[in-house]
Amino acid sequence: MKSGIFRLAAAVLLSLAPAVPMGAAPGLPVPAAPWKLKDVDGRPVTSDQFKGKVVVLDFWATWCAPCKTEIPGYVALQKKYGADGLVVVGVSMDTGGTADVRQFIKDFGINYTVVIGDDTIVSAFAPIDGYPTTFIIDRDGLIRNKKLGKRPAADFEKDVLAVLRPPAS
Repeated sequence: MKSGIFRLAAAVLLSLAPAVPMGAAPGLPVPAAPWKLKDVDGRPVTSDQFKGKVVVLDFWATWCAPCKTEIPGYVALQKKYGADGLVVVGVSMDTGGTADVRQFIKDFGINYTVVIGDDTIVSAFAPIDGYPTTFIIDRDGLIRNKKLGKRPAADFEKDVLAVLRPPAS
């Protein structure tokens, strides 16, 4: 009985713990896998197009409630830091075609590139354990941060700025 209560208490405490960006995890930075996907209009988009930029690569879906709360923050980041070399790329994991995604882009005023994800990109960036899963890739193509789930926009902005404007050495 006591062990069951202990497990329940531990589970509750872990669920209440603040999210820790996985970028602090051992093993990063690692090179980001190259990818080629299509946007909602069927045009090819490749990772090579963003060489020399800091890329926020966000795996999301239109039905994902946490994704919906984070997307306005990504719109603001793109607007605020695009001229500094930041590129936000949304990887839609919707499977119902592009019409819903296209409408979502319009409804949310998305000002950044949205591509349609597939099994290949999911495998390349695995594990993708849920949505949103977001990576920050530096100007050299190295993954510097990975987060699962939503975070307050101001906190994530700090993570982006740490890569976009690293401290001078």
